[in-house]
Amino acid sequence: MTNAPGRTESSAPEKSGTPGAGGGPGGGAGRFAALARRHGALVALVVLSLVASFSFDSFATGGNLENMAVSSAFLAIVALGMTFVIVSGGIDLSVGSVFALGGVLAAWGSRHGTLVALLLPLLVCGAIGLVNGLLIARARLAPFIVTLASMLGARGLMLNITDEGADTFLVPKDAFLADLGRGSLLGVGVPVWITVVLFALGGVLLRRTRFGQHVYAVGGNEDAASLMGASVARTKVSVYVLSGLLAGLAGALNAAWLTSGVTILGQGMELEAISAVVIGGTLLTGGMGFVSGSLVGVLLLKVIQNVINQIGSLDSAYQQVVSGAFLIVVVVAQAGLRAPRRVRAARERARRPNPSPG
Repeated sequence: MTNAPGRTESSAPEKSGTPGAGGGPGGGAGRFAALARRHGALVALVVLSLVASFSFDSFATGGNLENMAVSSAFLAIVALGMTFVIVSGGIDLSVGSVFALGGVLAAWGSRHGTLVALLLPLLVCGAIGLVNGLLIARARLAPFIVTLASMLGARGLMLNITDEGADTFLVPKDAFLADLGRGSLLGVGVPVWITVVLFALGGVLLRRTRFGQHVYAVGGNEDAASLMGASVARTKVSVYVLSGLLAGLAGALNAAWLTSGVTILGQGMELEAISAVVIGGTLLTGGMGFVSGSLVGVLLLKVIQNVINQIGSLDSAYQQVVSGAFLIVVVVAQAGLRAPRRVRAARERARRPNPSPG
């Protein structure tokens, strides 16, 4: 196993002396494609934020920025888990329902103390991720079908707990759990600090550990990953468990922030998380991605939503229209950036001499 995160599209173009890396024809194009994939969303975020700051007086205020940061934290935690899943070549459609279930379980458990309120959603949501991983990795079922079934199952379990949504469990405002959701440290909300710590740990896990190398390798080519000694099944199970745990944690923190377990939350969150991850530069086909890009993708989506709210004359439905259009542009751009590399690879194969018979 190499120290780089797999010999996949995430790192291969960056090596010197290879076509597209500056050591041969197309080197500039290869570097530009890599930079565009990695930092394109960040550039868009900075430009849009600057334009919004000069266009709307209330955009750059402390209260608005704090609200955007805290509301982004919950989606960001979900997107962190989704990043591992997509880099491994999978997809998880259950995170929205798992997020809502985690919030309800945390609010219900808060009557028994903060420890129960945090452990209960982690255990249940982690178990859902484990089932997803086992069915996908061991039974070789399609991730789309498995996680779609889990999405319906988690939503049904949540409705059963809340008597079809008739019961709303409240988090005591004097509980430590409420402090986690509504408290602040150095003027910044506690959920934001938790998100920053999780992303720092996630970045180290994905880029600097053997497990992260296996995630890249499995997403790039499962057969090659297996030959390199990576446990494909164990890696797949692990990323789905991680996704379930993080979705449950995000739901618990959101319940602490709202001081209640709201049953209608989480609808469409799986699509927002996938959009943020892809906008941040992670390929839907797997094998390439980074957690910092997913965080930037989340912030970019939230800034777009906030700008539409600042305009005032546009309906909130335009948020999804703009986000969807932006996602299409990013996916098309990813395909365009990858095309020259595929062409160069095909030309290299064509130039190789055919082995003589016998």
